[in-house]
Amino acid sequence: MKTMTLLRTATLTLALFSSAAMAEIITADRVIAIVNRNAITQVELNQKINAIRKNLEQQKVQLPPEQVLQEQVLERMILDQLQTQYAQQLGIRVDDNQLEMAINRIAAQNQMSLPVFRKKLEETGMSWRGFRDQIRQEMLLARLKDREIDSKVVVTESEIDDYLKLAANKEQMEYNLAQIFIPLPENAGPEQIQARRLRIQAAKKELETGAAFASVAASYSADQNANKGGSLGWRPAGSLPPAFTSLLDQLKAGGITDVVRSPAGFHLFKLLDKRSQQEQIVVDQSHVRHILIRSNEITSTTDAQQKLRQIRSRIEHGEKFEDLAKAFSDDASAPKGGDLGWLNPGETVPEFENAMNALKLGEVSQPVQSPFGFHLIRVDERRKQDVTLERARFKLRNELKQRKAEEQYDDWLRQLRDRAHVELRLKDE
Repeated sequence: MKTMTLLRTATLTLALFSSAAMAEIITADRVIAIVNRNAITQVELNQKINAIRKNLEQQKVQLPPEQVLQEQVLERMILDQLQTQYAQQLGIRVDDNQLEMAINRIAAQNQMSLPVFRKKLEETGMSWRGFRDQIRQEMLLARLKDREIDSKVVVTESEIDDYLKLAANKEQMEYNLAQIFIPLPENAGPEQIQARRLRIQAAKKELETGAAFASVAASYSADQNANKGGSLGWRPAGSLPPAFTSLLDQLKAGGITDVVRSPAGFHLFKLLDKRSQQEQIVVDQSHVRHILIRSNEITSTTDAQQKLRQIRSRIEHGEKFEDLAKAFSDDASAPKGGDLGWLNPGETVPEFENAMNALKLGEVSQPVQSPFGFHLIRVDERRKQDVTLERARFKLRNELKQRKAEEQYDDWLRQLRDRAHVELRLKDE
């Protein structure tokens, strides 16, 4: 099981709650873009811009020119709209139960109960319904990306071996980065390439005259983090193409690379900081078995819990956990008697891990709900384990997968955009 994540809300805090909903409502509205058969209105654009403007002001980043900001935000809205339409065509949905679980996690990340979290949110002027719609949308896009991109990315053992050989005796680094990114359309012609190259060079010239990187990123970059000053956060070396890391290794903190071209477009990076990844890792591992009952159209959540309670009662009366797992579990581990093997911290979703950690050896949990369904959990053994080499391979696999996924996602978005019928009316009077 892998931890369920949200596309943009994993790091959501109350500081990011925009007061956009408090902005004065414009009564006159007009359509400013047609995306296939759907429309984007001026009011919707203004609401997004107000949110981003507030975020930039909180970060003390100089705002880009109004026209630039409008064009950037509208393009992001178009891409989100296209993805939403495609997800709906594929039948991808986020039901209310899944949404509630996600919102509860966000409240917990902010160290608040759900009622307190809702009260604080509404005090900012944002409606609870609007917040729920936003989270549902982000979950929908995350599921679409997982289906179309992440689940199809393959990293082979030989790729990991090759990277480790190249990295042998070298200090493994992480980089705290900010980026200015100018994308290239699929099958871009010479004129398009030259126009994009001139744009990234113009951004570089502004940086050379002393302009703040965050302000230039907000004005020029087409990356989704442009309105956060281009910040990418900490990126391990394995998640970046070698062409990027070779330039970053030559910089000191605060340095800016030359223009770098990738298949996706042109990049400028600012190295905010860097640090070594090398350390011994000893973790507490748990050897776990579980029985999973999924709720669906046929099995309600009440039925799933009741079924697990009956199974738990049979275990208490002497039947073997392993045999009942083989007979009833909906998980792929069923043929192995529900055996998940030795689990490291962070390898399961929080609901499962918290319940697992609270159990005594041999104790069977009450039904535990997770995004996958309902579980009975039993911990058979615990140990401390040096997982330095194992974790290095696991971490590298994720880094290489992240790199491939980002490259493929950018390419997929360009293709989705190129195939769509998009009619822009932003400059119409």
